[in-house]
This record gives sequence, C-alpha cells and structure tokens, in this order.
Amino acid sequence: MHMDIKIHSVRFDADIKLTDFIKNKVGKLIQFNDDIIAAEVFLRLENSQDMENKIAEIKLDIPGNNLFAKKQSKSFEEATDLAVDALRKQVTKKKAKLRKS
Repeated sequence: MHMDIKIHSVRFDADIKLTDFIKNKVGKLIQFNDDIIAAEVFLRLENSQDMENKIAEIKLDIPGNNLFAKKQSKSFEEATDLAVDALRKQVTKKKAKLRKS
C-alpha cells in the first residue's frame, strides 16, 4: 500500500535529508491504518526569538475522516516526531472504535 506524501516548507527550502526523514516517519503511519490515502506536511518557522520555533503540521487524508496534528519544537525532526506520535495515537484510537462498531 502506498500513501502520497506532500511536504510544503513555508518561506524556506527543506533539504533532502529533512524531506527524506519526514517521508520515512509519516510513511510508517500506514502500518497502523492502510486506509490512509495521503499525508500533507507543512513546515514553518514561528516568528519568535524562542529556540522552539519550528512547527510541523501533518494532515492525514483518510476516507470519511481527516486527522491532523500540529507540534512545535526546536528542530523540524523533533516536531515531526511529536506530530507523527500524536497521529499514531489518533489512528489507532479510530481503528479501535471502528472495530467495536
């Protein structure tokens, strides 16, 4: 099963290492729910002096229900990790609910 992953870096260019990291992390979500059609990832920098100014937003396209997570951290990798973690919990919760009904 293949999921389409789009990465948008807002007002900066994400390097290949970062995009590969994100595709790898987000791509693993399909093992929790193979109904995921696509993922859209937005990377942006907060305008703040704070070190934790990197934001990763991930939207999963699942038939009948889109899931979303937004996390902020000191690196895009860490923000992505946190967002993927949150989505994994949402995906497994949703799948458990579907099994019960």
